[in-house]
Parts: sequence; structure tokens; C-alpha cells
Amino acid sequence: MNKPLLIVESPTKVKTLKKYLGDDYRIEATLGHIKDLPQNELGVDIENGFKPFYKNIPGKQKAISSLKKAAGDTMEVYLAPDPDREGEAIAWHTAEILKKKGRKFHRVLFHELTENAIRQAMSSPKQLDENKYEAQQARRILDRLVGYEISPLLWRKVKGGLSAGRVQSVALRIICERERAIQAFEPEEYWSITAVFEGKTPPAFSAKLTRQNNRKLKIPDGSSARSILEQLSNEQPVVEKVTKKTIKRNPLPPFTTSKLQQDAIKKLRFSAKKTMVVAQQLYEGIDLAHGEPVGLITYMRTDSVRISQEAAEEAQRLIAEKFGPDFSHEKPRFFKNKKKAQDAHEAIRPTSVLNTPETLAPYLNADQMALYKLIWKRFVASQMAQALINQVSVSIACGPYTFSASGSTIKFPGYLALYQSEEQGDALDARTEKLPELTEKMVLKAHQYEPKQHFTQPPPRFSEASLVKELEENGIGRPSTYASILSTIREKKYVELDKGSFKPNELGFIVNELLVEHFPDVFSVDFTSNMENNLDLLESAEVNSLEVLERFYDPFKKNLDIAVTNMLSVKGVGFATHLKCPECDYPIHLKIGKNGPFLACSGYPDCKYTRDYTRDEKGIIHPIEPMLEELTDKTCEKCGKHMVMKSGRYGKFLACSGYPECKYTRSLDPKEAGKTIGMKCSEEKCDGEIVERISKRGKTFYGCSRFPKCKFASWDKPINKPCPECGSKFLVEKSTKKEGDFVTCPDRKCAYKEF
Repeated sequence: MNKPLLIVESPTKVKTLKKYLGDDYRIEATLGHIKDLPQNELGVDIENGFKPFYKNIPGKQKAISSLKKAAGDTMEVYLAPDPDREGEAIAWHTAEILKKKGRKFHRVLFHELTENAIRQAMSSPKQLDENKYEAQQARRILDRLVGYEISPLLWRKVKGGLSAGRVQSVALRIICERERAIQAFEPEEYWSITAVFEGKTPPAFSAKLTRQNNRKLKIPDGSSARSILEQLSNEQPVVEKVTKKTIKRNPLPPFTTSKLQQDAIKKLRFSAKKTMVVAQQLYEGIDLAHGEPVGLITYMRTDSVRISQEAAEEAQRLIAEKFGPDFSHEKPRFFKNKKKAQDAHEAIRPTSVLNTPETLAPYLNADQMALYKLIWKRFVASQMAQALINQVSVSIACGPYTFSASGSTIKFPGYLALYQSEEQGDALDARTEKLPELTEKMVLKAHQYEPKQHFTQPPPRFSEASLVKELEENGIGRPSTYASILSTIREKKYVELDKGSFKPNELGFIVNELLVEHFPDVFSVDFTSNMENNLDLLESAEVNSLEVLERFYDPFKKNLDIAVTNMLSVKGVGFATHLKCPECDYPIHLKIGKNGPFLACSGYPDCKYTRDYTRDEKGIIHPIEPMLEELTDKTCEKCGKHMVMKSGRYGKFLACSGYPECKYTRSLDPKEAGKTIGMKCSEEKCDGEIVERISKRGKTFYGCSRFPKCKFASWDKPINKPCPECGSKFLVEKSTKKEGDFVTCPDRKCAYKEF
């Protein structure tokens, strides 16, 4: 009889498991999902209880054949894909493929890839979890119903290639509603007055005017500020009250998935997607001394802050040794989960705090080290003593006016010696102004009163970190989905990252308005959050999947039928605008064509007026008048005639004045042909620059500014650095799900890579 077969999800785990299990098992990987709903059809029998029809995923036949061959005649199969809903689905589908009379299937959950955890999981396998599989399957069916029934509607009404997602469209709605709030915002003027006082001993300190006659003071304009300043000049400032207290501040719990993503975005400038890729590498195992792989962190998809007793005690011992006994909390510190948190996994923590960042430095690349250090510090800090902060608050009377000042000093740093959180405002403590020794009724000297004009600010756009926080707080999606949500809305060209913040583009606004108008509940925050709760209840067997699906589909289908008939065709009719056609006075509509949104007269085909347009900061549309052809002193390289300057989809360009007999064109300037990346073209006898361009399908690529004379093009961004192995004139940036971001040689025969 063959050895028992152990099946995992990722081939990276195979090496780690073989190290600890030796030759006792055959170990194979599924390489992710092996079955899914079909690509080109709905794949769900709605009339028959929403029965799904799974098919082997194209391209997975080789992996399936390898699994069947490895199973051979063995009667014992251990299924160990990731310990979450997706992993459970992979386990079930693998069991279906390998089903055989008398063969037993065991579910193994590896929450961390260390020797003890692996051996313990193998010695106590579980049954396949039908409830967890049902929850995953219900989510997959819901997503398929939304995607496959609404997306074709968008293709017909708006533009081909668009998509609607049950969760991604809610994220888009959140971004669009924030942008509308920004556009509608009207700033209000207000003023502040800051004083610089000095007591009997230095230093001088600043204080803000906060109250008048013991009521909160608002200074609406400069005239009011000047009036107050005039009164203050005749008053003597006196210390009214001094309050001293010591604040005890506790550390935050170890990371959940969303908190890890938020911190990595803020502190490391990682994207949510990159954070998860690097975390997966740390979880699956890194080669340490003697080339032995070790899993360095616990499972990275979790919304639980639970930690084990052993891990907490190990951290306490390390803290006492490294920082001293005073820095270790007197007993292990445990944290309570939020009500909606799933407790299947621990928080994200190091598998052993003895693997300090310093000891791992030789074995981790820069990204792995940065993320591991963040995880290690946050976990160790969670078991450290409280920080003690001395705070002093002072109120200063100046006639009817009251100024306030505060200062703080760190009495005992506790966990702050290791980890500071922006979320708690820890980093501010060290920068707070130090106040001199002040006592009540002390007369102060006023050095100056400084008035300053301010304006209220609009709500900020969402960054990746703040959007992840918004999704988490509203119960939209789950830890494993945040990164893909953010990636999808960008890949579909619904939003752009503008200075690190999400800004919806015209297509995003249009799609959002149509979806919200016709499916107000399906794409609402509350509805989506409730659906996530239902999926959680499914996993705990408190509801059944048919009930959840029917409750969703009945109202959804009614809205869908109405939308098929009533949804506005942006291709044909278009959205009405506030503009009138200058040629015939008909209303101008906003439409979408093959090159994107544009303005067109509603009197078409009788009136063919069209224009490109821009929007100002208030979202108001402004047509762009076409630039008249301008004769230049440059000559055509083909026929010798003068070139004229024109405007096209990609900006200004030069065209031969002999058109249509001569169709020669070239870019007016490399910067106008596309965004330059600071690199000369490497082709022989070419003096062009490499520029970033957009293909007809909206995909970014890199080409020569001398096109069409030079036809250099690359989908990957070139780097102005020669390959150290083969001598290629440049390298390129790439990113894959498995390896994350890296630099490689463009020559496929060369295997050079750097991470």
C-alpha cells in the first residue's frame, strides 16, 4: 500500500512540510483551486435550489493528473489547504476528484508551519467542514449571480468589458459618495488666536484661545479676531487652573489582517496586495540556516486577536531578558474579539519571538524583513508593560477669555520603547510641548498674540489604508478579500490613485450612478454587511444556504428585470447635462464611446456637435474646444512638406500638412507623447525616450517616443540598469501573485531576478 498522501494548496509549503514529516507522507500541492464555476456561463441552476455546476479549471489538468497519480492505491488522504473558507472549498473539490471506495479523507489545519504545530495538526485531523464549505459556496454563487447578470447589462448600456461585483461595487460606491461630498463642500472661514506666554521660569510656551465667558469660542472672521486682540492687549494673563495626572496607556493587540494592511500601507508604503503576498511568503516558510524552511508567522487571514498562552509567555520571557523585568507585563495579556470576529485562527504573530528581526536579517529580503519586523514588534509590544505618561493641562484667564495649553512627558515608556502606533497617537507624545512649572494664580507675561485665518476642510479622499478601515468597520468583505477589492476597482479603470488617494474617474461615476439607481439595496453598505453576517451564520449552521440565496435573489431579480428595460443607455442616449448645444440649442448629453466619455448633442444625427470635456473641482462639466491646426517650421521626414500641430486622444502631435496623400505623424515632444520614465530607448540608432502609454484596450505599456519610426514596446516597465548576468541593456519591473514585486531580465533565456 502506498504512503498516506498529504495535499496542500501551495507548492511553497511542500518543502517546509517535508523537512518535518520526512518520508512518512507523499506531499503534493493543488496550486490553488482546481474546480470552479464555468467561465463562459452562469453555472448556477437557479430553478433547482441554486445548484452550482463546477468544472475543472482550464490549465489545471496537469495538477489534477499529478494528484491522482500520487494518490495511487493509498486509502489515507490528508487535505491541508489553507485553514479558511477558500481552503475548505479546495479540500472538498480535491476529495471529489480523488474519491474512491474505501478511501478516507482527513482535514488538517495548519495555523502555523512550525514543527510542533505541524505534528499536532497531523496527529489530530478533523472531518471536512460542510458548514464552512456551504458558506464559501454561497458566497461564490452570490458573486456569480451579481457578476454574470449585471455585467452584461453594463456592456449593453455603457461599454464592453465592464464588471459589477457584489462587494467591489459597494467599495466603488463608498469612494464615489466621498468624492461627491468633496465636490459639494463649501469651505467656511474661521480664525484662531495663539498666545506665547512666559511664567517665572523658562521656557516660554504657547496656548490657544478656546473660551469666552466660559463658553466655547468661535471666531468667524478677521474683524472679530482684531476686536478680540484689542481687548486682550488690555488684560493681564493669570494661571487659572493647573491639572496634573498620569495616564496609563495599554498597547494594541497583535495584528488582524486589516490592521496589518493598514499599518503596512502607512509605515512601509506597501499596497494591500503586496502586504498579503509578502505575508504569505512568511507564513509558508523561509529558508534559514542550512537551507531549512521555517514558517515565521501564523496564518495571515484572520480577524481574531486571540493568541495562545504559550506564545504570550514566550514573549514575556524575551521582554524581561531584552528590556528588563519592569517592561514585561505582570501576566500574559489577552484581548477580546469584536462581536463579529471569527475566532478560527489566532491573531497574526511570529511563530516564535526568538526569531528576532536581527537573527533573521541574513535570510529575508528587504520587503520580508520590513513586514516581519512590523509583525514581531506589534506582537511583542502587546505583552509589554503599560506606558505611563505625565500630562499637564493649564487654563489661563485673560479677562473674559480663556487660553488652554497642555504638555506631556513620558514617565515610563513601557511598550512605547518598542512600538508606536499612529492609531493611538503614540508618536505625538514625544513631540508635545514641554510646559514650565506653573501654579494657580501665577501672573504671566504675554509675548505675543498671533491671529491666524483658517478654512474648514472637505472630507479627505480614501487612501488604501483608510478604505480598508472603512470596509472593515462597515462589515464589507472579509480579511481575505480587501486586497482583491482594491485591486479590482483599479484594474477595471473605475478609480485612480491620485497622490496616494482613491479618486473615481468618469467611468466609475457613471457605473456607480446606474447601479445605485437600479440596485439601491444590493449595493448598499447595510445590505452587504448583513449578507456577510448571513454567511457567517451559514458557517455556524444557524441558517441554511437556500434560505440566504432565495432571500437575496427574489428582490434582486425584480430589480434586474426593471433595469434591463429602464436603465439608461449611456452609449445611445447618454446622461443629460446642464449644457446647451452652441450649434442648435438642444441639450448636450454625456455619452461613452470606444475612446471613453465625451459630450454630444442630443439632436444627433441632425446635429453632430461633439466635444471632449473636463470637470472642475466642483464636478461641473466644461467642454474642451478643439485646437486649430497650427503650421510649424518642422518638415515631414517622408515628403518634405511643413508639419502642422494637432490634438488627438493622447495629446498634441505633429502631422504632415500633405494629408491625406501623406499620413506621416510623430509626437510633438516626448513629454506630450506620454509620461516619460527618464530612460533613453535602447534600440540601435534611436535617440528617442521611453514613455508610458495606454493601449486601445486601456492597458499601460511602454514604448519609444519616436514611434512609428522606432517600434520598441514593452508591457513591463523598463529600468535603466543593465543585466549583470547576460548584459541586456535594461531590466524590467514585474509583479506576480506568487513572488510579489521584483526586477528581472527581459530576455526569457536569462533567469536573473532581484527582489
